[in-house]
Amino acid sequence: MAYKIYHSQRFDRELSKFDFSFREQINKIEEQLFENPYVRDSLGTKWLREKRIGVFRIYYLIYEDLKSVFMVAVSGKKDQQKVIHTIRLILSLLREEIENIFRKDDSI
Repeated sequence: MAYKIYHSQRFDRELSKFDFSFREQINKIEEQLFENPYVRDSLGTKWLREKRIGVFRIYYLIYEDLKSVFMVAVSGKKDQQKVIHTIRLILSLLREEIENIFRKDDSI
């Protein structure tokens, strides 16, 4: 079953700082995640994952009940643990954000 791919506001802000080539790599990752979001590196849980692109890490959450992947952050290796910790701290806020996006997407 295919998964819908969504971006958090933070992810889009971070992504806008990168060049076209990097964004193209993100598009390719999203195509893979569309079919199977579990193919990438797990971060201690089934639902929090990362994918490396060169020196950067892309973080995403999998919402099985929504059949959705939520791209939430980009970081370098140096900030990896800080970003993972932050994602875990704001997990409920991220859930609210994707639910709002999901509702808007379904109403279109």
